[in-house]
Amino acid sequence: MTRTNSCIDHSATQATNNTIKERAATPPRLTTLILLSALAVLPVNMILPSLPKISAAFHADFALVNLSVAGFSVVTAFLEAIGGAISDRFGRRPVVLTALGIFIVASIGCVFAPDIGTFLVFRSMQACIGPCYSVALVIIKENASEREAASKFGYLAMGWALAPMVGPLFGGSLDEVFGWQASFVVLAGLGVAAFLLSMRELRGSKAPPFEGRRNYLSAYGLLLCSARFWAYTLCMACSMGVLYVFLGGAPLTIGDALGGSSALLGFYMGLVPAGFILGSFLAGRYGARVPLGTILVVARLLTCIGLAIGFALSLSGTTQVLALFGPCIFIGIGNGLTMPAANSGAMSVRSDLVGTAAGLAAALRIAGGAVIGSIGGIFLAQSATIHTLFALMLVSALLALMTAVWAAMIEKRT
Repeated sequence: MTRTNSCIDHSATQATNNTIKERAATPPRLTTLILLSALAVLPVNMILPSLPKISAAFHADFALVNLSVAGFSVVTAFLEAIGGAISDRFGRRPVVLTALGIFIVASIGCVFAPDIGTFLVFRSMQACIGPCYSVALVIIKENASEREAASKFGYLAMGWALAPMVGPLFGGSLDEVFGWQASFVVLAGLGVAAFLLSMRELRGSKAPPFEGRRNYLSAYGLLLCSARFWAYTLCMACSMGVLYVFLGGAPLTIGDALGGSSALLGFYMGLVPAGFILGSFLAGRYGARVPLGTILVVARLLTCIGLAIGFALSLSGTTQVLALFGPCIFIGIGNGLTMPAANSGAMSVRSDLVGTAAGLAAALRIAGGAVIGSIGGIFLAQSATIHTLFALMLVSALLALMTAVWAAMIEKRT
């Protein structure tokens, strides 16, 4: 009888352990990862409509308050680079939970900040949410093949692109009804929701095997010595450069064709993120069936063809708004196809450095795009014409196409 009870107890314990292991091994739902990626970019521009009121509330110069946007992006780029490496050493779950915890505290701190200095400190702390996007990519990569990962990255990118589009409208509505602090209250609430979901669903996310834990600098060195990593990363950087040149140059050059209407300018500039969502959807739909190199080359060809048409129309003296903004939608479509495929390729360079690769690629993408955008701004300051804008975007798009061909050749060899 005792032996029978012992066997029953042993069987029950083993069944419980198996259930726990199965629950831990179950990958997080894609919707949870989309929430993490969207939350990583939502705070960037959600507070844009509130900047004048924040300036008035703290009796601060508007340029100083504007650091809450520019400084946020700089800190995010830095944290992207180190967040992925830390996740390789300590695991994905601790990084996500720590980032979300700091984000929640920082959001509440922004609500109760007594002066502009304290507000900017807490606003900078909010940037800790940035690495959650890279870690979400890593979690997908660890639970899918290279092509399947590119497909899921496409759906993840749709949420990542939709958040900046909806953010200013949502933040502006909250500001108008409840005041500027309401945006930070909502961000804190979203952070709590993401924290609870991550606590429940990221149980199987753990640190990689011991051989993957090496010195951070040597890990970066291994990736930076890889031609394959550079091919994918430079393709993303040049693709982002096209977007940055457009964002900085369109209001300066094409805005006059709209009679100075900011509302119309915002509407037509929204064609690019709309194109990004379409491209990301296509990547999600077909990314698992088509080689990464092929996706990159097709994506960059689409952008080059669209911008070449826009350049030709601008040289012909066309002033119709759709003829100028219509070709720019291919910037978004091309980037929506490019980012999932290139991210998947960059993260496949070394299986033991997936997180480091994701973070480093994100930082280089942001920095490279910003450099190209700054160079484009210098030329536009000297010649603020529509055909100059299209020429600069086309140059960056051609560079992206060259790196896409390079990546495809490397992929074919490997």
